[in-house]
Amino acid sequence: MRVVIADDSVLIRAGVVRVLELAGHDVVGETGDGTTLLTAVDEHRPDAVVVDVRMPPTFKDEGITAAVEIRRRWPDTAVLVLSQFVEERYATDLLAHDTARIGYLLKDRVADIDSFIEALERVAAGGTALDPEVVAQLLVRRPADPLDRLTPREHDVLAQMAEGRANAAIAARLLVSESAVGKHINNIFMKLDLQSDDVGHRRVLAVLRYLAA
Repeated sequence: MRVVIADDSVLIRAGVVRVLELAGHDVVGETGDGTTLLTAVDEHRPDAVVVDVRMPPTFKDEGITAAVEIRRRWPDTAVLVLSQFVEERYATDLLAHDTARIGYLLKDRVADIDSFIEALERVAAGGTALDPEVVAQLLVRRPADPLDRLTPREHDVLAQMAEGRANAAIAARLLVSESAVGKHINNIFMKLDLQSDDVGHRRVLAVLRYLAA
């Protein structure tokens, strides 16, 4: 796996590079700010990016805004946010279309090196790695809609959504029509009281509710 690392802390960056190299992965770029991160991704086209949230020049949200831009420009590049902070606004934007190839871990809660490597490899393979604390903070202002309103088939569809699959892929996996999947998803939105007109945003909230449970 080819990886680009973005963290303004030289020591943390060096540590992540060392950990990845020992695990057999190739670090093709390192940077300490969001602008050069985008340049590095454009140049190296890595399989995955590990990025902090707060980096120069303002140390507010440069890293995660760069991550959102990477998702927009290079959707096949996996993004793992590794930070001390949960930036709620941009975290939701990061998950706005689907949760495939996305991870958000809190530095202080990474249990060990193996779990970090496993999370990055899972994200690079098309999966999701979200720290429960991240999910909890993203949902803190949302109503706790019970998942037991869903039928077993709707649970199946939601589980597939949480793995980052689009409607066509869900239909193929569950051996149903794509229109049936669409109907199930609309029922999920209704039963979870997700009333937004933005389908992508509702999809993210439904998946976050599922992951929180």
